[in-house]
Amino acid sequence: MKTAEATMTIQEIASRLTDYCREGNYTAAQQELFSEDAESVEPAHAPGMQSVKGREAIIAKGKQFQSMVEEIHGGSVSDPIVAGNHFVVALVIDATMKDMGRSTMEELCVYEVKDGKIVKEQFFY
Repeated sequence: MKTAEATMTIQEIASRLTDYCREGNYTAAQQELFSEDAESVEPAHAPGMQSVKGREAIIAKGKQFQSMVEEIHGGSVSDPIVAGNHFVVALVIDATMKDMGRSTMEELCVYEVKDGKIVKEQFFY
C-alpha cells in the first residue's frame, strides 16, 4: 500500500506548502515536503542569506532568517500556480528586521518537484 505522501500530486504538494507557510510553520513544511538533498537558491544580492543544499541546511537557513526578524506585522501567501513539475507562490512579508528597520519584502518562490518531493526552491526578489 502506498503512503498518502507518495501519492500526492504536485498541486497537493503546492497547496500543502502554502497552508504551512500561511501558518508560519516553515520547518514542518521543509521536513515533510522537501527531499533530503533539496537545494535552496537565493539571488546573488540576497542580504545575509546564501544558497544551500540539503534539507537540514535549508531548515538551518530558515532558522537563521527567523533570527534576523524582530517582528512580523503582516503578509500574505498567494495560491500556488502549477506548471509541469514546477509551481510558484508569491510571498509578501511586512516585517521589522533586526538592525535594518521595517520593510515590506515581496518575492516569487519557485519550487521544483520530483518523485513526490520538493527538490529545489528558488527565490526572486
